[in-house]
Amino acid sequence: MPFFSPIPPTLRDLDALRSIGVKRVILQAMATGGITGGVIGLFRFSYDHINEALVQAVHRHNIYDPAVAACLFGGLAVLGLLALLALRIEPLVSGSGIPQIELMVRGQMRMNWLRVLLCKFAGTLVSLSGGLSVGREGPSIMMGAAVGAGVGNLWGERNEQSLPRYLVGGCVAGLTAAFGAPIAGMFFAFEEMKTILSAPMLLFTGVCALSAWFVVQVVFGFGLVFPFAEQPFIHWTQWWVIPAAGVLMGVLGAFYNLVLLRLTLWADSSPLMPRPLRALLPFMAAGALLYLCPQVLVGFGISTLQLEQLPLPLLGLFGLLAVKMAFSWISFASGVSGGLLMPVLLMGSTGGACMASGLLAADVISAEQTATVLTLGMTGLFAGSVRAPLTGAFLLLEMTGSFHNMPAVVLTAYIAAFTANALHSEPVYDSLRARCIALAGATAKNDNKGNDPDASASAEQLQK
Repeated sequence: MPFFSPIPPTLRDLDALRSIGVKRVILQAMATGGITGGVIGLFRFSYDHINEALVQAVHRHNIYDPAVAACLFGGLAVLGLLALLALRIEPLVSGSGIPQIELMVRGQMRMNWLRVLLCKFAGTLVSLSGGLSVGREGPSIMMGAAVGAGVGNLWGERNEQSLPRYLVGGCVAGLTAAFGAPIAGMFFAFEEMKTILSAPMLLFTGVCALSAWFVVQVVFGFGLVFPFAEQPFIHWTQWWVIPAAGVLMGVLGAFYNLVLLRLTLWADSSPLMPRPLRALLPFMAAGALLYLCPQVLVGFGISTLQLEQLPLPLLGLFGLLAVKMAFSWISFASGVSGGLLMPVLLMGSTGGACMASGLLAADVISAEQTATVLTLGMTGLFAGSVRAPLTGAFLLLEMTGSFHNMPAVVLTAYIAAFTANALHSEPVYDSLRARCIALAGATAKNDNKGNDPDASASAEQLQK
């Protein structure tokens, strides 16, 4: 019997690429990345100007005046109702959006791409304008996936074989556009989303990332997200700081995930948290924090760049971290549209500031190395929570422009991820993905009681 050697995977990938058509793949990717870059660029531009206008409006008035306070909380209540309306129109836009997209890539969930795009854009803009501690990266990824699905539909490719390519490419473009980080976007697709590495997918996602980067950086002109003044090397005699940062941020990431999931699951099932109250609560909390602790509110408080100067003593930084973390839990558990990663990065920078303050007091590092420690803190908390160390490392390298610190940043990310795994902490998006499946099953049971067999069958498929 003659022996036939198997076809090498590389040749098989190249043959698949030829069958699709290289020019076709590139055009589809350019459309997906370019449109996503335009949508996310418009989103970032809108939020920057809305936030600036709101901050200036608050500063022009005395917030302790009863009439001003009434207008303030009334406006926040309106924003809460708008966030609730977005959820009523399209329930899929709740939370980050990343777990939902991961399920769509696996064929376990479907969406109306245009409705998701519009509701996610508006809902997240409302959440951020209300001062909630949520991020733009997860929503940007979901909006990118919606754009990708739309491009695939308009291109006439609606089958289950081609749709994941558009969804993943849109996710890459969304993360790239949100942070100006094309390398991190690529790592996100293959590390966090577990996309199979193949020539067509590598070409498609690469062109999506470059197209989105070109639009947000060249057309819109967004620069580095964290342009620190100085980020010198960690000297070899100080390298013990790297595993220390990784272990501390890994423990903090595991703790953050634990409380976040338990609080969110409690809010899902508790009769004390009906949907309207659940959506309004973080907006009212944002109003209270404006009076009690404005330092945690974007535009009013201490930014990551300002932390480079360590504006508070060590005890004050610990307090800031605790309040920021609690507000982030409340914001996300509310179920309104908004991501996790930017709050995680802000908390990581605050944790890094706590470390830097202690190290400076012990004369271990110089003041110029503070930003480097902040970067390690952000990388470590991202990796400890998300458990995607390469994505986190290159995200921070691209957001800060500190590629000369690559060995220290990558090592911190892996140590943090290892530490969180050793504590048996589940990655945050894995936990939230399981929650999505459980919620879909519960919804189907309710629909089945109401004699809706189609919804029940759909949920059974999702649970499988």
